[in-house]
Amino acid sequence: MEIQVTGLQKRFVSDGKVISALDNVDLHIPANTIFTLLGPSGCGKTTLLRCIVGLETPDAGEIRIGDEIVWSARKKIYVPTEKRKLGMVFQTYAIWPHMTVFDNVAYPLQTRKVAEKEIAERVAKTLSFVQLEGFEGRPATKLSGGQQQRVALARALVAEPKVILFDEPLSNLDAKLREETRKELKTFLSGLEITAIYVTHDRLEALALSDAISVMRSGNIVETGDPKKIYFNSESRFVADFIGRSNLIPATVESSAADETVVDSAIGKIRGRKTDFAPGTEVTLCLRPEFIRPSRDSGAMPAFNSLRGTVETLLFVGDAYEGEIRVGQTLLMSRIDPDTGFKPGDMVSFHVPPEHCHLVAK
Repeated sequence: MEIQVTGLQKRFVSDGKVISALDNVDLHIPANTIFTLLGPSGCGKTTLLRCIVGLETPDAGEIRIGDEIVWSARKKIYVPTEKRKLGMVFQTYAIWPHMTVFDNVAYPLQTRKVAEKEIAERVAKTLSFVQLEGFEGRPATKLSGGQQQRVALARALVAEPKVILFDEPLSNLDAKLREETRKELKTFLSGLEITAIYVTHDRLEALALSDAISVMRSGNIVETGDPKKIYFNSESRFVADFIGRSNLIPATVESSAADETVVDSAIGKIRGRKTDFAPGTEVTLCLRPEFIRPSRDSGAMPAFNSLRGTVETLLFVGDAYEGEIRVGQTLLMSRIDPDTGFKPGDMVSFHVPPEHCHLVAK
């Protein structure tokens, strides 16, 4: 089921000041996709989610779920939360500690007066789907964090909603369990014909889980696209920086040809991807650390986009070193193979292919 948000505005008053949490937001979420709202704390992503659910009342705009308008300021339409046929998984899971796993999952059906036999069948089916068969009689307090997350997911799914919403559901898990649960969640959601809206500030979660991502900032949607487009071909400096670690280097467009744009930058002349920037335009050159691959041998490198520098720092993080390489007065972040044997002070060379030299507006 698709979701259409048009002209949505939401303001809060704090200490006598008006804060615009949502500033005329337009958003289209296609049916049967995993769609992530990504952004820093305070950008409006949770407020937008709560407006879609009905837990917050906007000041202006319209929200449509499928063919039904569930909220409209102009048409004076308000559909209560419980009638929007949505599932919700909260950051804290909101698992009732005094209930068993079965009772937690069955609760949405019990409030709808569903017959007991059907409740038992649907709860069993849903618990099997989230791999919690045999846990029906367990107290919720006896479960691990990952298992509680699955109970919350099962409770959201048992009523068979067409849309399910997640408000940073993995933020309370430790790093290893968060990684494992992220994989499970991707598998679960990919196996359903359902629209999922996922709110997070964690770029790895967004990239791993999503079919599409909207990056938010200061109550606005800055950019929307699939994960690879957002990561490799972002349209703004903010998104390029927020979605992952990136070397952001001031540059000026020197020329633009059929297949490339040449810029003059703090690290020299660089050939980048083709852009529409006119000569003389001040831009930002974005180089991802994973594409800066230093070597001791510079002999086999092309004449263009090949640089020399000095290793300044190395931080071992297990699968790689996070290094800094000084080129002139510029420090460039790099991910370096742990077997290279580099040490601070070593002179290195590296080549960055033009397709990995991304240019955005200053």
